Amino acid sequence: MIPDRNRLKELFKAAGQTYLGAHFSIAGGIHKALYTGQSYGCTAAQIFTKNATTWKERQLTDDDISEFRRAVADTGITRIAAHTSYLINLASPDREKRDRSRHALAEELIRADALGVPYVVHHPGAHMGSGMEKGVDLVAKEVNEIFYRHPERTPRLLLETTAGQGTGIGHRFEQLAAIIERIDAQDRVGICLDTCHIFAAGYDIRNENAYRETMAQFEAVLGMERLLFIHLNDSLKALGSRVDRHAHIGQGAIGPEGFRLIMTDPKLAGIPKVIETRKGSDKEDCDAANLARLLGLITAPA
Repeated sequence: MIPDRNRLKELFKAAGQTYLGAHFSIAGGIHKALYTGQSYGCTAAQIFTKNATTWKERQLTDDDISEFRRAVADTGITRIAAHTSYLINLASPDREKRDRSRHALAEELIRADALGVPYVVHHPGAHMGSGMEKGVDLVAKEVNEIFYRHPERTPRLLLETTAGQGTGIGHRFEQLAAIIERIDAQDRVGICLDTCHIFAAGYDIRNENAYRETMAQFEAVLGMERLLFIHLNDSLKALGSRVDRHAHIGQGAIGPEGFRLIMTDPKLAGIPKVIETRKGSDKEDCDAANLARLLGLITAPA
């Protein structure tokens, strides 16, 4: 049974201090996403600051900024990430595409800064056949250029773990570490871990031993201090499939135990977590169902 939003708010209160939410639509205004989150009782959120499937940039108005900042104050939701456009590819061997991508990512940081959003989540990109080493190097060079041109922008750029489809970069922790090592202002970058993506990339989290091993690898290669945001998604595809297909929490190949381990891990307690699962219809509130499952895992017996 899917809980109504009042019941979900009660579950949030019962769970104590946890930063949990979803990716919410900005239809009707960017600030609307936070009020939607508030209606569920959420304490974290992720948004797009523009249409993520086009190159066209959005110029924020003074009203956009003031309404969003008012929504932050009204809702108390401060753990917020903006997700970049899916078109951006800093690793492209095509110079024109890289230039366009660099500009788009810089614009994302500028918008997030204006809104007061602390994190910008970004897929590292795809090398398109030029090779992993070349792709890693290009990503770092473009990020360095952005940071050099915009030293005053405060949002942290979070490189997201990826599933490894095609020539995608970031499906091994070592690839993300290699990018960060080449970035001059390393205090301006961090990591967003996506559970579906790491599972599809071959990192198992389905039981305690596997989970501990994966997190130990993450800590050894990247360091837990770099983990600043988490996407909670189950996987439609098998371990190591390298196919990115999200499933509802506990209903995919990862299963509920992996999410219980994440939700009860004291090392992750203060890290914002959001779902990116299918929304459903007006008659099927999938966000409510997925959030309720996650909150229930905090107090459920092992």
